Amino acid sequence: MKRLMIVVLAGILGVVFLTGISLAAPMVMRLGETHPQDYPTTKGDYEFARLVKERTNGRIVVEVFHSKQLGEEKAVVEQVQLGAIDFTRVSVSVTSAFARELDALQLPYLYRDFDHQWKVLNGPIGQEILGKLAAGNLVGIGWFEAGSRNFYTKKPVKTVSDLKGMKIRVQQAPLMVGMVEALGAVATPLAFGEVYSALQTGVIDGAENNWPSYLTTSHYEVAKYFITDEHTRVPEIMLASKKVFDKLSKEDQQIIRKAMMDAVPVQIKLWIDYEKVAEKTVREKGAIITDVSSQEKQKFMDAMKPVYDKQPAEILAVVEKIRAVK
Repeated sequence: MKRLMIVVLAGILGVVFLTGISLAAPMVMRLGETHPQDYPTTKGDYEFARLVKERTNGRIVVEVFHSKQLGEEKAVVEQVQLGAIDFTRVSVSVTSAFARELDALQLPYLYRDFDHQWKVLNGPIGQEILGKLAAGNLVGIGWFEAGSRNFYTKKPVKTVSDLKGMKIRVQQAPLMVGMVEALGAVATPLAFGEVYSALQTGVIDGAENNWPSYLTTSHYEVAKYFITDEHTRVPEIMLASKKVFDKLSKEDQQIIRKAMMDAVPVQIKLWIDYEKVAEKTVREKGAIITDVSSQEKQKFMDAMKPVYDKQPAEILAVVEKIRAVK
């Protein structure tokens, strides 16, 4: 019996040696996500986690905690800085306090189109900005797509002047506050999870976001007027805790970065497909959509001049580089 056990054990060890499977307990890392499980960004998180596990032969397992299970974006970023949470996917707006150059990426009407945005993010500008986050105890792993953002309100908005005096929820970031104020509206910073009730009770008159978020949050139920002004294209960013990341081997760091890079095309396709579904669905559910003419969009763009005028020289230098990308 003893001899049989030795033979079996030797066989197991042989399989382990040949396949690279580790008998040690895996390193489990937590990823905080605010969106629902079936949201395209969350699915991008899962693809990232799958690739990390596959490419480390199960040594590193990334567990995705969706639907704000670990908290709202701002609170989770603070926990990532401390090393209490390993990764988080957040909007660039939430992290601009740690790298001022991130403000440049979310200025209104900055990118010519989708392709221009991704040439910037995947090129030297985007990679350099990711590196700036180290000063805030964060590691920028990569970018995800989040489409264009538009206004939606409780009463019709068809022109820039219609926004005047309206209380509009914005992300908790100075740049977003300035953008809304430039349009004559009253900027009201609120956590993402508070927007529905604030719209419902009249604390705010409207908000701004992309098509998928408009659907998944059910904001169309309490703010049925949607205007396609496409004022910003604010990318999402995957962050890692520098305290945790620095303890990993260079090989594992590279695996994680490559996993994120390879998850991006998957997430982008999921996003584009879901945008179409989201727009179709909210229209069917009674949302009233106003498509902005090129003439009216120019008025939105002209209104943004004060936002650019207030930017420091370091941000305007990045803007110039971005606009020069062909």
